[in-house]
Amino acid sequence: MVYLFFSALTVGFSGAMMPGSLLTYTIQQSLKTGARAGVLISLGHAILELGIIFLIILGLGAVLQSDLAQAVIGLAGGALLIIMGIQMLQGALRNTVRIQTEDTNTKSKNYKLALSGALISAANPYFLLWWAVIGLGFIMQSYAALGTAGVAVYYFGHITADFIWYVSISALIGRTRHFIKEKPYRILIGALGGLLVYFGITFIVGAFGYFV
Repeated sequence: MVYLFFSALTVGFSGAMMPGSLLTYTIQQSLKTGARAGVLISLGHAILELGIIFLIILGLGAVLQSDLAQAVIGLAGGALLIIMGIQMLQGALRNTVRIQTEDTNTKSKNYKLALSGALISAANPYFLLWWAVIGLGFIMQSYAALGTAGVAVYYFGHITADFIWYVSISALIGRTRHFIKEKPYRILIGALGGLLVYFGITFIVGAFGYFV
């Protein structure tokens, strides 16, 4: 259970820390409202992910009964994880990872932050693809290991990464209007990219086990 939680936490960080619309929006709002922006945006994001997990669970029993389905999802999820990990490593090594920290005067008000966190996430094709392939694979593994409790552990591990990262950024930017320095950020991205490659390999190895 501890391994499952920290696996979810690690993969969650790998997604949360990559530059994207949600991270940029969090930075923009944090310039105005501080740590509260990170809390509310993460809450909206977490509620959306909880809904996705419930949709997965509705058909989970039938999916888990099929070795072919588990093998296909494992192969697809593993391949995508490896691709993502390699891209992160390349970005870190080539110094192409960038985050925009300037205040662009976003007009969203504080009471809309949670809703915006959900809507911005849902509008991101990468987010939906991640849950359709990688997230589903992890949920299946969690369910197979610990049943419903495993799914809950994975979910809380996953959203913990979002809250830690986005709230930390909000607090930092809200107080200092500065972000993490470039070199430490690149190192983090590179390390997380390597971990994604590792998880991708384990997915693929496990998937081949269904064909043996």
